[in-house]
Amino acid sequence: MTMRPSLWRILSRISEKPGSNPTSPDEKSAGSWLPAMGLRLTEWFERWFPDAFALALAGVGIVFAACVAIGSPVIQTAQWFGAGFWDLVPFTMQMTMIIVTGYAVATAPPVYFIIRRMAHVPKNGKSAAAFVALFSMLSSLISWSFSLIFSGLLAREVTHRVKGADYRAVGAAAYLGIGSVWALGLSSSAALIMAAPASLPQSIMQISGVIPLGQTLGLWQSVLIAAVLILISMPIAYYSHPATAHARSIEDMGVKYEPAATQSGKPEKPGEWLEYSPLLTLLISALGAAYLIREMADKGLSSLLELNHYIFAFLIVGLILHWRPGFFVQAVSAAVPSVAGVLVQYPLYAGIVKMMTESGLAKELAHFFVTVSTQHTFPVLVGIYSAVLGLFVPSAGGKWLIEAPYMLDAGKTLHVHLGWVVQTYNATEALANLIHPFWMLPLLGILGLKARDIVGYSTLQFVVHVPIVLFLVWILNYTLQYVAPSIP
Repeated sequence: MTMRPSLWRILSRISEKPGSNPTSPDEKSAGSWLPAMGLRLTEWFERWFPDAFALALAGVGIVFAACVAIGSPVIQTAQWFGAGFWDLVPFTMQMTMIIVTGYAVATAPPVYFIIRRMAHVPKNGKSAAAFVALFSMLSSLISWSFSLIFSGLLAREVTHRVKGADYRAVGAAAYLGIGSVWALGLSSSAALIMAAPASLPQSIMQISGVIPLGQTLGLWQSVLIAAVLILISMPIAYYSHPATAHARSIEDMGVKYEPAATQSGKPEKPGEWLEYSPLLTLLISALGAAYLIREMADKGLSSLLELNHYIFAFLIVGLILHWRPGFFVQAVSAAVPSVAGVLVQYPLYAGIVKMMTESGLAKELAHFFVTVSTQHTFPVLVGIYSAVLGLFVPSAGGKWLIEAPYMLDAGKTLHVHLGWVVQTYNATEALANLIHPFWMLPLLGILGLKARDIVGYSTLQFVVHVPIVLFLVWILNYTLQYVAPSIP
């Protein structure tokens, strides 16, 4: 009697390469089904996933077609794209400065020494992936930009030191912070916008008023989601790491390892004396520190979480840690290749945002999800909408300004806790990051990889995260009572 083949065997046969032997010793050596699935996903994405720039161009085409399909004139839609192309220039510069200054801080000898010491903690490939994943997620709760830069450097150092560590799996683990819990932490764009009257647009203010952080980030339900995601993501990173026979090192991926902290040079001409003297460093650092202290005195400690202040603080800290201007410039020069993808791709997404908002496409999508919602299903549908929109508008703050008027107004009508609407957005907005290369770009620049190299492992996390996050935002909604907003 012939037994029906298992589902796993069917999937294996479907995904195998032509002419390959599905029962080869190499496949058996992959271990359990989880690392085997990770390898298969990675192999598929390496073969079929387009470059991040090509994906951005495809996104422009898809949104353009959708806008035209709902009745927007072709020429007008093209005009929106061209006009919107420049809307994210300040944000693009901010992201560039975050990468450059963050890299300068991370590669300063004192900090880089700590990173290298941390890299000695894991002893094998599996523990390397879990360790980097934990650091990435915990650090992202403090700052997503800190997490991206430092986790990328840590992943590189760990993979260089740990024999049998897979550069792709560990690199994907370094991305877990921005792909899971960052928006539930202190740098949450939506929560910070809602808590600051000065940054809250009047169109949102008149609907919800100010929502303090205690009603968003401070909710125990929000903390619980972050804890669950961390506790689930680490084992996935650990068990999905391939066996040594299948692991690909830095060298296997065609990346040459070089220590990041290299300070060299000395003044050879009188005009070069200032480049290697700490006098200017001390002067500029004192001025910068005075500015930041004054800002905190006027606006409170939370003002340091503002993006511009955060970047400025990194600039000052980087100068101090490198001590001499010449060494700081060397670190900045080393960071520049990491920002190439940001400079050329972020403006494309700005054009996408402009087309979606001006054509009414974003409003139509929001209206659809709102009209089919009830008080109890609203968080789930908001989550699905946020995750889908995140594929085309991968900017948490910018996307929230698009969604907030519709989401908060519907939350009021359905008597859903408005702080939970914000946190539902935060928890689900990050899901799209796991399969979208937009936020991968700074990390990929540091790792020297392409999106297709790590997206297979991040997709494995995505498949698990989606049902868990949607379930949690739904069930925890039952534990919250609606409170009418106080509108000035």
